[in-house]
Amino acid sequence: MSTDPRAFDGVNVLDFTQGIAGPHATMLLAQHGANVIKVEPPEGDWGRGLGAVYGDQCAHSIAFNRGKRSLAMDMKNPDAQGVARRIAEKADVIVEAFRPGVMAKFGLGYEQVREFNPDVIYLSVTGFGQQGPYSNRPVTDAVIQAYSGLMTVNRDKDGLPQRLNMIPVDVITGLYGFQALSTALMRKFRFGGGCYIDNNLMQSAAAFQAAKIMEFHLEKGPSQPLYVPVGTMETTDGFINITAMREAHYRTLCDVMGKPEWKDDPRFDSREKRLENEAVLMPMIREVFATRSTADWAAALTEAGLMNAPVQTYGDLMANEHVRAVEAIAWVEHAQTGTVPMPHIPGQPRIDGPGPFTRAPAIGEHGAAILGEWGYSDAEIAGFRASGAVAGGESAVAAE
Repeated sequence: MSTDPRAFDGVNVLDFTQGIAGPHATMLLAQHGANVIKVEPPEGDWGRGLGAVYGDQCAHSIAFNRGKRSLAMDMKNPDAQGVARRIAEKADVIVEAFRPGVMAKFGLGYEQVREFNPDVIYLSVTGFGQQGPYSNRPVTDAVIQAYSGLMTVNRDKDGLPQRLNMIPVDVITGLYGFQALSTALMRKFRFGGGCYIDNNLMQSAAAFQAAKIMEFHLEKGPSQPLYVPVGTMETTDGFINITAMREAHYRTLCDVMGKPEWKDDPRFDSREKRLENEAVLMPMIREVFATRSTADWAAALTEAGLMNAPVQTYGDLMANEHVRAVEAIAWVEHAQTGTVPMPHIPGQPRIDGPGPFTRAPAIGEHGAAILGEWGYSDAEIAGFRASGAVAGGESAVAAE
């Protein structure tokens, strides 16, 4: 493991988030060296139960919590609130994902914290933000995909709007949160002072779709494709995606398909005409692609210099020669799952083997160590356990 200093070495982060969006933001801080204390309920972050579960982990909890330490506390317990306040007094960053007003009930709302820690950077993650008529509504990634218009640009062959079958809005919200925290930390380091950041899925989904929203306004409705032909074609044994952005690309594609006469067909001989006659041209192209295998088309298109990619599974991706050649995915041993793939994140320190930056903590794994670091005696820690304020604290997973 590299011993080079990381950008956020020495930065203390108190993380009250669960699920994906908030944990993603704080995981990225941890990968840059921040000391991230993950405060989660005694039963664990609900994000640990997304999909197949391995012990107290799942793929999502490992991916979005690696590099952190866990302190399991019942935040409704006054003792737990006292512990959290002590840590908050020295925190550079606090991140929470409760509904608006919940942290204030714990005595840890932004206005309360800034009274004793005026330079704190405080980020809240919610579905719709801190204000407005929807601010208290619960949401999921799929709900925001529908609400934000994202589903309208992802329709099935019958025109039914569909969700992207993963969690793009949560992940993007985490990225925007990390961006906001990083710039706030830079401002704090240079000029001093903290700030409050309202990070929410609704605004993140809108920002992610800024160009599409602008197009909708300018075109008075759903926008036309950027160019034609583009799309996924069915072959004799699978699917391949093609993109012919420019005039030269279209003309070359016609030659590859064995349809040179389409190049000067008056219905298709310009970008504007191809857009106008998309409903005619695309079925013609699909009919041609259905006559050969994916590998045949990929070879022919690539040789001609045309952009294309067979539709791969994740297994295909991991086995791909280019992915393996550039070591885009690291393979790391995890005690509860065995060896797992971890894609390298652009701009982040590379994964160079198992260690603190690849491990995701067990529930409350670091409780005793964290409490000791913050000045609590063994007797006090035992008292917290007895009162139900703190759970766990002894490692449930051997150090890797």
